[in-house]
Amino acid sequence: MSFFSNFQTDKCPGPINGNPLTGLNEKVCLQAQRVFDACIKQGQTDNIVLTITDPVPSNPTYPLTFVSARSSTSVGNVTAFQVDRLPDRANCARVQVSVDIPVEVVYTDANGTEGKANATVSVNEDVILFVPQPSIMPYEVQCVVSAVAPEGSFNADNNTFTVDMCITVILKIVINVDLLVPSYGYCVIPPAQEYTQEVCAGFFELPLYPQGNTSCGCNNCGK
Repeated sequence: MSFFSNFQTDKCPGPINGNPLTGLNEKVCLQAQRVFDACIKQGQTDNIVLTITDPVPSNPTYPLTFVSARSSTSVGNVTAFQVDRLPDRANCARVQVSVDIPVEVVYTDANGTEGKANATVSVNEDVILFVPQPSIMPYEVQCVVSAVAPEGSFNADNNTFTVDMCITVILKIVINVDLLVPSYGYCVIPPAQEYTQEVCAGFFELPLYPQGNTSCGCNNCGK
């Protein structure tokens, strides 16, 4: 069983049936990360040069043939950011950030051996976001990233790859806070449902002996 396997109780996540206030019994303090604002930017960037490091296996035989490249994590590394508040828009600011995206590059070498290596893609973003007023607890800029390059070419002059990459960047303004929220109490955790291959499923459901009319329906059989 799991929360979403027909586990019948009102003490687990899922859709609310009836009055949503029914069952609320306390206010609880949660340590959480509050997102004050967020935005997404997607686009294609051409002619990105990937300088590879830490090849596996080590010492590949050049030249290399590009296979694919994609981000190896969803967390972008914000290397620098600048916030300039907009005087004509309350609590809004111009946010400029530089984001490093870790990338894994897959290739084959001159011997046909498949390998992989690390690279980094750097992007700059310049957006407008809601930024909370100064407080004891500081806000920070976080970045969720995704990048993929289905095609690319190898540069034999400097052992790099040139790719056209599809990049998604989600910027968030967040603060770690103690948040007061209404609560229905603790979740009831359902027992686990063990996975089985069910080799005999469908076979044991068959009747032990043939069912229905066992005659051929012919009155003069054997004549």
